[in-house]
Parts: sequence; C-alpha cells; structure tokens
Amino acid sequence: MAERRLDDIAAKTGGTIRQGSPGTVVRGFEIDSRLLKPGEIFFAIVAARDGHDFVPDAAARGAAGAVVSRDGLLTDTSFPLVRVADTSQALRNLAAAVLAERNIPVIGITGSIGKTTTKEFVASLLASKFRVLKSERNFNNLFGLALSILKIGPEHDAAVLEMGMSAIGEIRTLTAVAPPDIAVITNIGPVHLEFLKTMENIAAAKKEILEGMKPGGVAVLNGDDPFCERISQDWPGRKVHFGLSRACDVRAETIHRLGFDGFEFDLVYGGATRRLKVPFLSDSLISNLLAALGVAEALALPFSGLESSLHGLRPVVHRGALLRLKGGVAVIDDSYNSNPRALESALRNYAALPAKRKIAVLGDMLELGDAAIYFHEEAGVQAARTGWDLLITIGPLGRRVAEGARGAGMAAGRTLSFPTSEAAKSEIPGLVRDGDLILVKASHGIRAELVVETLKETLKET
Repeated sequence: MAERRLDDIAAKTGGTIRQGSPGTVVRGFEIDSRLLKPGEIFFAIVAARDGHDFVPDAAARGAAGAVVSRDGLLTDTSFPLVRVADTSQALRNLAAAVLAERNIPVIGITGSIGKTTTKEFVASLLASKFRVLKSERNFNNLFGLALSILKIGPEHDAAVLEMGMSAIGEIRTLTAVAPPDIAVITNIGPVHLEFLKTMENIAAAKKEILEGMKPGGVAVLNGDDPFCERISQDWPGRKVHFGLSRACDVRAETIHRLGFDGFEFDLVYGGATRRLKVPFLSDSLISNLLAALGVAEALALPFSGLESSLHGLRPVVHRGALLRLKGGVAVIDDSYNSNPRALESALRNYAALPAKRKIAVLGDMLELGDAAIYFHEEAGVQAARTGWDLLITIGPLGRRVAEGARGAGMAAGRTLSFPTSEAAKSEIPGLVRDGDLILVKASHGIRAELVVETLKETLKET
C-alpha cells in the first residue's frame, strides 16, 4: 500500500482538515479501533455502534488521525482529524478515487455460491501475468470492498474483488466504487430470501454488476444457470460462458470422479481440449475453476501460462477443505457457510467418497425467511437419499433436517440433534470411529467451526 498524506485523504473524501498537519503521513486504513496499527487512519463509521465513541481509543493506539463527521471528540488539538459529512460515504469516495487513479483492470465477482473460492482461483490464475490485489478473506460488503482497495500499492496491476449483497442496490453501490472491466456471476440461487423474498429479486440484484461495468467490459457467466441467461439477455457487451453444456466457451466434459484423488475431465479452453486432473472433492469447485478460467479467457491468457497455477489450486479454508485425522478419519470442513443449493451439492458429492461410515453434521441455513422450514426438511430428505449413515444437526432449524431425514426413511437412531455448536462439539468426537468421513456444514452464524476445531484437537491431524 502506498503512503498517503492527510491533505490527499481530505481532498479525496470531500472533507476538511479540522486539526493536525496536512502533511501527516498515513500508512493504512481501519474502521475497527481494536485492529488499528500505529500510523493508520481511523474511519469513525456510524453503524450498530458509533465509531466516534472509539476515536480516543484510536488515538491512544497510535493512529495517524481519524475521519469523523462531528466535532468535539478530543481535547488533544494536535491529533489529526478530517471532518466529512458521512464517514461511510467518505470511505467509499476514497477507495473509488484511489482505484481510479491507478487505471488497472478490475475483476468483480458475485454470485450466490462460490464467490470467495472463485476469487481465490481467479487471483491465482492471473498471477501468471499480473501482480494481483485481491479482496481479503470474504471482504465483499461496502466496508470490506473499500478496505481491500485501499491496500493497493504501486506493485499491483490488477484487482480481483468479491462483491456480495443481501439487498437490492448493494452491488450497484459496490460497482460505483469499483466498476469492473470483467464481471463474473458464479450462479444465482436461493440465498438471502429473508430479505429479497423471490429468486427474481435475487437475480435482479446480481444483474447490477453488469449494469455497473465499465464501457467495453466482459461478462463471465454461468452458462448452465437459467437465471444468469435471463438477466444477461439484454446486456449488449461481450459474454464468456462457462459450465458443462456444449454452448459454453469454457467447459468441462467427460468428468470422472477419482475418490479422494479428486476429478479428471476434458477442459475446453481457448478453442482447444486437454485432459485435466484436479484435487477437488466436489464438482462445485469445478464450476468455480471454470469461472476463473472464463476470466482468463476474457483476458486472452494462453493456457501454457496457467498450468502451474492450476496444479496448486485447493479449496479455501472452511469451504470444503479436507482434514486427515487420526484413525483414518476424514473431515470435510465446509463450516463457513451453507445454503440449499450448496448443501445439496455437498451431500451428493461427499456421499460418493469411500469411507466406512459417513456422518453429516449440518447446522441451520440462515436468512431463508418463510422458505426456511421447507429447505431444511428437504435437506434431511437429501441426506437420507444420498446414503449418509449418521445425521447430526445443530440449531433449531436443524431439527427440521432430522425430521425430513426420518420422513425419507432414515431410522430415528441414526439422527441426533443439538441446540448449539457449543453443545455439539463435546459430544461428537465420542461418536466417531476409525475410517469415518465427517462433513461439517452450516451458516457462519452457527459457528460449526467449533466442531471442526474440537475434532482436530481430539483426533490430531496427520
């Protein structure tokens, strides 16, 4: 990240310096005073908690200054303060200005499932030609996107940015900060229904990434997703489709499952076909890989430059990572998030792996609104039909999963329910036998990673 002067920050945020030297050097940006490092500037965001209450703490931690929307916060008149009308908007204005002055290609990634994994895959593939800035972790909201952009330095010549949403208009706001040269839509599925109500609204919200692209931009679209096709029909720009159908520009054909060794398939890329082997245990990651290759295709990157990066691709932590534990126990750590389509894919894919017993530890899927009971009961039906030997549920809606499984023929003695991950984590290790395969999947708010951590501590990684 390049250092910036206080007067430059004031100009780009539309603010005025109320106190402190205009030449003060800023070495980073933060919105959480607890994470702030000396030399960084603190943005006092007004959200669930008012960031202005933490300006004194930021000063005590060695902040280079603060961006605020009100006065009278400190008695120390030497501490640099930039006054703006709205600190959230000021953060976005600064990020937009910093990105615009660099004029580098921006790849924006959205979708209902697989955004973070696709972002990581894209960044890895593009590293063959570019020095890539990428969104940290899953920083994909209005604050996370801006903070990721503000880490840009003179060494970066491409930006790969994840763009999430839970409401109409949020992606439009994100693309106003970072209009993409290439926009990726991984898929459109039933997530955030509590807020968006219908699949049509979800699709409309995702379409905002196309509407916010730079002139002449390229859309990289899931060619197997009917909603992607629907929202892009009237979009006039260039499209690169990825998927399994023969109409896709980048596609996988003749896919063979290799157990714990992953998959092998024919990859069509750049008009040529070659055999590719990947260490993924779920075919959903093949879709993420094809999306990333769609970006490479849009940039006309030769396959020869991508091969070394392809061999190093792995699932992101807590998103399908395989853990090998004592006694030949295999744990699929998919604890970061869950939704109906992703859970269906996980149950189907991991049930096909060889193991003495297969145990599904499934927590609530959140933000599904009125459809929540249906989707949880349907998940239980899928667990029973795909052959899981033991079903352990976490959370109040998890009980609906167990009910669905029993209704589909799973014996009551093969289901077990816990109210929380805290309650489950101490009991589950005692149920595990040598040679078991354990899938752990839930929405982030359920904290199912506690179960994974307890299994790792109890059985030790090999």
